[in-house]
Amino acid sequence: MKRAFTATLDYIKKADMFLLMLCIACSIFGMVLIWSTTRNLSGGADPFLMVQIGALFLGLLLFVVFSLIDADSIARHWKILLVFNILILVSLRFFGVGIAGGYRIWLRFFGIGVQPSEIVKLTFIIMFAYHIHYLKEYKNLNSFLSLMQLAVHFGYLLVLLPDLGTILIFIAIFLVMTYLAGVKLRWFALGGALVAAISPILWGGLHSYQRYRIMAPFDPTIDPSNLSWNFQPHRSRIAIASGQVTGQGLGQGTQTQGGSVPEQQTDFIFSAAGEELGLIGVLVIIALLALITIRCFYVAAKSRDTLSALTCVGVGAFMMFQTLGNIGMTLGLTPVVGIALPFFSYSGSSLVMTFAAMGLVCGVKMRTVSPWKRQI
Repeated sequence: MKRAFTATLDYIKKADMFLLMLCIACSIFGMVLIWSTTRNLSGGADPFLMVQIGALFLGLLLFVVFSLIDADSIARHWKILLVFNILILVSLRFFGVGIAGGYRIWLRFFGIGVQPSEIVKLTFIIMFAYHIHYLKEYKNLNSFLSLMQLAVHFGYLLVLLPDLGTILIFIAIFLVMTYLAGVKLRWFALGGALVAAISPILWGGLHSYQRYRIMAPFDPTIDPSNLSWNFQPHRSRIAIASGQVTGQGLGQGTQTQGGSVPEQQTDFIFSAAGEELGLIGVLVIIALLALITIRCFYVAAKSRDTLSALTCVGVGAFMMFQTLGNIGMTLGLTPVVGIALPFFSYSGSSLVMTFAAMGLVCGVKMRTVSPWKRQI
């Protein structure tokens, strides 16, 4: 008993408690908003809160577990992780739960929904960091081919994913990690030129509603009342604007309590905060998420090696772009592509895996012995 108590105190001293407290604060804040957005739904808020509370406790457990495991020890088994990723994503084709548009992005086990893309997001960061580290360390043909093998496999996985939002997050993580690893800007320019060259083919491969969703924020002639691609951001902007500075009061928002914004407890929970808590409330949310993101990059800058640093960079990039993408959707500035607001949106899978990702960052901080600097 005494040994366990001593070990716990030692862990608290070494762990990044500032990061952990920020994550818990965001999660509790998110549950308050989930309660407000679901209290008038059939069955009330209790089922949603039970899932989110359970996910919080599981997330805290994984935070501790991942903080105690060196990312390098996980990354060395990248082939197993890659096979796992392929299997779990391919299984969506056969066992996935259908959602709007006929796509399947959920698996259900004993009534519990799991979103595989959230798991793959984390494993991709670990494996990609490992391969970049390997390439920078050895700089030979085998290491380059190993990195290309991972890129090709994940390109295939992205084709399998029907979730445009997840694909964009993967691309953002890839770009930030490769840039901070020291890839020259000319290679990004070349990549951009290639994407521009094949963009007509990519555009033609999208479904019509996906194309309309992408164009909606930039084309004022698109009908804002259309339920398929512009209705949610249109109603979301009305909700946020009506909150003004101090908001209409928690549980008192006209749009939120009236159900005017579909799925407001998930992708559009930021609009509920804007209506009921006003500008002050949304600034608190932005500040909390910004602090978490900055903390990830700070730990990366202080970490002991390239692998640890790039793992933190990948997590920070995921936090940054998922936050910007979600808030942009609610403001009508970016396309509606199904991106959750980290820690706040109702999603057990997202909450659990985000805590696991933060556990990796905490582990890097606990084992930091010397600063890491970007090599140009």
